[in-house]
This record gives sequence, structure tokens and C-alpha cells, in this order.
Amino acid sequence: MFGISPLGWVHTLGSLPAIPLAAYMFARHGRIAPRSAPGVAYFVSMMIGAGTVFFVARQPVGYVIGVVTILLLLAGYGVGRISALGRAGRYLETILLSLTTFLLMLPAVTETLRRVPNGHPFVTDPKSPLLLGAQAGLLVILIIGLIAQITHLRGQGRPGAFAPSGGISGE
Repeated sequence: MFGISPLGWVHTLGSLPAIPLAAYMFARHGRIAPRSAPGVAYFVSMMIGAGTVFFVARQPVGYVIGVVTILLLLAGYGVGRISALGRAGRYLETILLSLTTFLLMLPAVTETLRRVPNGHPFVTDPKSPLLLGAQAGLLVILIIGLIAQITHLRGQGRPGAFAPSGGISGE
């Protein structure tokens, strides 16, 4: 089905939970909250996806995305624990982990458009306006999302600033 191998299904189904987990954390915490239960599940799901990409990728860019995702995940989950960075650690953590979500969504959208509907995909050409538009849309969402998250983090440091329930201090 959809030309996906059994290992490809492990890759797809293993990384798929990261999408709703990221959406939940963005809505609940305004960012990926690495020290929360959904944050741990996100890490595991992303590592499954990034680790298995080396066995299923057909293009060299897939290997690059896998390596970069793993590096960003490890850095993102580690940088927030470096107390010497102070508040900068929280900003770096947020940016790095948001980039992992972007690197998950980019191939997810690309592969979905290139495989669905089964046998007659929406996109057959990598330079298709639909595909390029979807990828550009993801980039715009990343940029807007990063601006919103950084603005939210800056507001967290001000006296009397609103902190939603379960916010950054409630991870």
C-alpha cells in the first residue's frame, strides 16, 4: 500500500505520534516541553523516525534530514539543562526543538503528496507548484511559530506576565 515497505511502515508509524504530541505541547505550553511526559514521548517518536530514515530514504537529502534531526533533538533536549546559559538555554531549547518539528513535517507533507491518493498521487514532479507551495507554507509556519514562541518566552520573564496553566514553569 502506497509503495511503503514494512520497514517504511515502522518508520512512518514510529514517527507519526510526534505530530499530535508537538501540536499538543505547542497549544498547552507554547513550545515543546522536553521535561514533560509528552516531551519524552515526542523524543522517542522522533528518534524512531530519524533513526529509521537511514534504512528507508531513497534520496541523499533524507540522510541529511535524519542526521540533522538527531543532532537538533540531542542538542534541544540537552541545552535546557545547562544552567550557565540561563534564559538563553530556554530560547535555544525552543528554537532547536521547533526545528525538529519542521524537519518532521517537511518530509511528511512531501511524501504524503507524492503517495496519496494511492496510485494517482497529487504530486509526481518534485518541482510541482503544489509541493513547493506546501513546503514554503511550512517554512512560513516555522518562522511565525518561532516569533510567537520567542515573544511568549520574553513575556514569561516580565513581572506580572501571564503564564498559562502548565506553562514553561509548569513543565
